[in-house]
Amino acid sequence: MFAESQRPLNVGFIGGGSGFITNAHQRAIFMDGTRRVTAAALSSNPSKAMELAGEWPYPIKGYESYQVMIEAESALPEGGRIDYVVIMTPNDAHYEPSKAFLEAGIPVMCEKPLTLTVAEAESLRDLVTRTNIPFRVAHTYLGHWTSQLARYIVRSGKLGCIRWVDASYLNSSIAIKSRKPGFPETLWRLNPEKSGLSNCGGDIGTHALMQLRYVTGLEVEELSAHLETYVPVGDDPAKRLDDHFTAYCRLSGGANGLVRASQISIGHKNDMRLEVVGESGSIRWSQEDSEKLIVNLLEESERVYWRGGFYDEDDFLGDMPDELKSSTAVPWGHAEGLNDAFARLHRAFEGDVRAYRNGNYEGADGAKGATVADGVAGLRFVEAAVESNRNGNAWVKV
Repeated sequence: MFAESQRPLNVGFIGGGSGFITNAHQRAIFMDGTRRVTAAALSSNPSKAMELAGEWPYPIKGYESYQVMIEAESALPEGGRIDYVVIMTPNDAHYEPSKAFLEAGIPVMCEKPLTLTVAEAESLRDLVTRTNIPFRVAHTYLGHWTSQLARYIVRSGKLGCIRWVDASYLNSSIAIKSRKPGFPETLWRLNPEKSGLSNCGGDIGTHALMQLRYVTGLEVEELSAHLETYVPVGDDPAKRLDDHFTAYCRLSGGANGLVRASQISIGHKNDMRLEVVGESGSIRWSQEDSEKLIVNLLEESERVYWRGGFYDEDDFLGDMPDELKSSTAVPWGHAEGLNDAFARLHRAFEGDVRAYRNGNYEGADGAKGATVADGVAGLRFVEAAVESNRNGNAWVKV
């Protein structure tokens, strides 16, 4: 038997079915051998939830609902119950499960956007603050080693005062899916009752926003937004959600920025990019080429830093933090990619959960992933963008 400090953490899954996001989290949890999925309520349909649990690649406890899971798991002895849950339901079913698990004393990792409304997000934030239970929002791309390197370089002042940030996430998902049978009934994201005020902005625009905030440390103070619908769904134009999203932003510290997202940009797959321009240099990063970070400084040759590379101090612009040096999973020249980004998030959350169980958890470290406060910031951004769009693209404070 494992000692309590050594045993793998038990993880529960809520929602997600058998789709991409479920498989991505499962691989990430399994990757280090220190976490394992032991329980799941994979559907809001009780019989479907049990059926999907029975089809899991190895035996797990299936539950008809998250409520049944909480009651049953809470009655189990230490070491046998779940240590944290991952919530992968549609947006409208993020708040209630998150709240219920936190009230049961169980840490939560929740998919983004955090909730449907700012009020719900703030309620979760207040609950997390009051209970000091670990909580993370699953902004996957923060898990890339190069995202964390970019954060270190920008926040260390290597680029000087930041002037301009361009954060974008372009794909062609709606353009492609709109040509297939069953559209749009099979796509819950286009239903405002499940998706919230914004489809494109909430789904992938929040990723671009989070990348901007995470790397630079800057906040959106005011914005002017355009939310556009190029693939109309439904008879009521007032209920149609955006598939193209653009927000011009005034950032803290006097910088300006652009947050763009699109689901109708044919030729783009999962093309998220970040460019940060300072008074003395810039960085460029692309999710589809996530192994490298490009750095340009005035009057110096372009530098390209590869994930996990070895650099002397002169070449690196200073001493690389030990945590970054030891954070890569495989030697440089071997691609890590999306699965390792997911795993890095779960690895950091595992540290939070173990500290919580040992009674020495001091709160979420924003350097290792998105916190509940980041989830609130994403909802406030989306709400402000919708208000701006409804009012002739007026400037709105966030």
